[in-house]
Amino acid sequence: MSFTLAIVGRPNVGKSTLFNRLVGKRLALVDDQPGVTRDLREGDARLGDLRFTVIDTAGLEEARDESLQGRMRRLTERAVEMADICLFMIDARAGVTPTDEIFADILRKKNAHVLLAANKGEGSAADAGVIEAWSLGLGEPIRLSAEHGEGMNELYSALMPLADEFAKRAAADTPETDVDVEDGAEGPTLDKPLQVAVVGRPNAGKSTLVNQLLGEDRLLTGPEAGITRDAISVTMDWDGVPVRIFDTAGMRKKAKVQAKLEKLSVADGLRAVRFAEVVVVLLDAQIPFEQQDLRIADLAEREGRAVVIAVNKWDIETDKSNKIKLLREEFERLLPQLRGAPLVTVSALTGKGVDRLRSAVLRAHEVWNRRIPTARLNGWLKQMVEAHPPPAPGGRRIKLRYMTQVKTRPPGFVVMASFPDKLSASYSRYFVNGLRADFDMPGTPIRLTFRSQADKNPFKNKKKSKPSRLRKHLGKGRADEG
Repeated sequence: MSFTLAIVGRPNVGKSTLFNRLVGKRLALVDDQPGVTRDLREGDARLGDLRFTVIDTAGLEEARDESLQGRMRRLTERAVEMADICLFMIDARAGVTPTDEIFADILRKKNAHVLLAANKGEGSAADAGVIEAWSLGLGEPIRLSAEHGEGMNELYSALMPLADEFAKRAAADTPETDVDVEDGAEGPTLDKPLQVAVVGRPNAGKSTLVNQLLGEDRLLTGPEAGITRDAISVTMDWDGVPVRIFDTAGMRKKAKVQAKLEKLSVADGLRAVRFAEVVVVLLDAQIPFEQQDLRIADLAEREGRAVVIAVNKWDIETDKSNKIKLLREEFERLLPQLRGAPLVTVSALTGKGVDRLRSAVLRAHEVWNRRIPTARLNGWLKQMVEAHPPPAPGGRRIKLRYMTQVKTRPPGFVVMASFPDKLSASYSRYFVNGLRADFDMPGTPIRLTFRSQADKNPFKNKKKSKPSRLRKHLGKGRADEG
C-alpha cells in the first residue's frame, strides 16, 4: 500500500458509503441515522491503478470531554495525524455549516495533505453547496456522489500526484534488501543512513534508551506505559556512521490491544520494522521473553532483518551472573532461528552497556552484508557432506553438486542438488547452523535454497524423428542384398 487516506467529516455526510465503495465491499455499516460509525475501520482500497489503505472515522463533533462523542473525536483526530492524506467530506445539499468551518481550520493544522470533497453532489440541488465549499480555503472541492459512484475520476486525479510523492518517499526510506551479490550495496551514507528500529513491549524503556543513545532528552519518557504513540525517527552519528533510529510504540498481545488508538500505534511499529535494517528487540530484565517479545523477534527474522536482543533495566538486577546465564539459555531454547544473535545487557537510565549495544548493532549490520567467495563455499560444502551425507530416499543417493551465494541483506545461498524436494527441513537447518558457525554469521537471518540443476543436453527431450519412406526403402534394399 502506497499511502493512507483518512475520510473525515461531520456525522452522516457519507464517509462510510465512500469507504465501502473504495474497498469494494460493504465492510462499514451505513444508515441514515447519524453517528453509526464509532470506531476506526481500515480497508485495502482500490481506485483505478492506485492501491492504498483507507480509514473510515467517526463523525467529527464539537465535544471535547470524556463523553463517548469526545473520545470518538480524539480518536478521529489521531487518525488524521497518522494518515498521509485526509479527505474532508461535507454534505453538498446541506451546504457549509459552522461546524465544517471549525473542523476545516483544525485539519489545516493537523495534516499537510487535505482534500475537500462535496458529497451527495448529484443533481442541481447540490450546486450551491459545491460553490460554497470554496469558502473553506481547502482548494477546489471534489464533487462526489459516494452512493452512485460519481466523481471517482476526479478523486483519482487528486490522489495520483500525492501517491507518486509518497511512493518516492517510501522508496527513499526503504532499505535495500535481497541485494544481488554481483550488484552489491553501499554502506551507510548521509542520504541512506543505517536504519535501526527499537521495538518491544510497553514500558520496556525504548524512548529512554534512544535518548541515551542520542545523548539528550529528545523523546518524551515517564513511568507510564504507552507514552509513545507512533514511530518517531531521529538521525545521529555513531563514530562516523550515519544512523536513523526509529522509536516505536509498545506492542502488546493482540488480545490485549483493545483500544483502536493502540492498534494504530502497533501497526506503525510494525511498519518501522519493515523500514529498518537492524531491529533492536528491547526486553525488560524483570519479565524477559514473554510471548509478545518472541513474536516481535520472529517477525524481524521473517522480514529478513538483522536482530539484536537488548535486556534493559540491568541496573536494578541483583543476581546478575545467574540471570545472564538463564537469559542465554532461554534465548537459545525459545528463539533457535536467531541462534548466535547478540544479547546485550543495558541500563537505559544510567547509560551502562550502551556502548556495547552500539557495537553490537554495527556488527550485526556488517554480518547482514557478509559475502562469501564461491570457492570457499564449495570447499565447505564438501566437508559438510562428508561429515553428514544427505539421505537416500528410495535407495537413490541425493547429490549436492555445488553452492554459491546469490544475495546479501540478508545472506542468501543456493545449493544445486539432485532431487532437492527430497531434502528434509532438518538437513537444511544443519547447513544453516554450519554457515553461522563456520563463516562467523551469528544471529543474522540466512536464506538457503536447494535447487535442481537443469540438464544442459539439448537433445535430452527431443523426440526421435521417424525415418522417411526413402530411408526405409533403402534400408530394406540393403537387407535384401545381404
